[in-house]
Amino acid sequence: IARAEAAIAAATGSHPHGVRGPGFSSSPAVLEVLRRRGDRYDCSTFPTFLGPLARAFYFLKSDLSREEKERRKKLFGGVTEGLRPIDPYLWQLEGGSLLEIPVTTLPGARVPFHLSYVLYLASFSRRLALAYFDGALRACRAAGTSPSVLLHPLDFLSGEDIGALSFFPGMGMCTAEKLACVEACLDLLAGRFEVRSMEEHAASLGPDLPLRKAA
Repeated sequence: IARAEAAIAAATGSHPHGVRGPGFSSSPAVLEVLRRRGDRYDCSTFPTFLGPLARAFYFLKSDLSREEKERRKKLFGGVTEGLRPIDPYLWQLEGGSLLEIPVTTLPGARVPFHLSYVLYLASFSRRLALAYFDGALRACRAAGTSPSVLLHPLDFLSGEDIGALSFFPGMGMCTAEKLACVEACLDLLAGRFEVRSMEEHAASLGPDLPLRKAA
């Protein structure tokens, strides 16, 4: 975690105060480390029932060895992740608490709508993909949920840029087409919500959020 923070600070000129675990992975021990290090929030939870399907797709398309797959067997979480809250809450830890800002999924259905999934849909139909994203934003507004939209590096790259990761969903789109779709999604987001950084969003949340025991 310390090395990752140092690398991000060196690349961006800004020290991060939050963490998203690879493949939405976390643990009570990691959360306690973040709290002790003074991080303001974690955003590793992915409240969807589709985590095991995402993991199976990743394993099917990648060339990971059996040992590597075993080490990654908890990536994307299990079915019970879908029972976790969509809205922010506080992890109750041994030494205090830590803010959790989940990756927002569709209220009620708990299906993902961050850009990696939208871009996968766009590889079949851009109109359908944008309608799905816009519908998800409308559902969030109706439910009173402020969406935390995950942006992944591969949302801005294609197989033309990095062939080794061409097996990821949506990487078959050309770079220009993908960037145009991302821009359209961000325009939809900005048209329905005030867009803030994660730092700003975390700072705007009060201390009276629900408590959830880390286990």
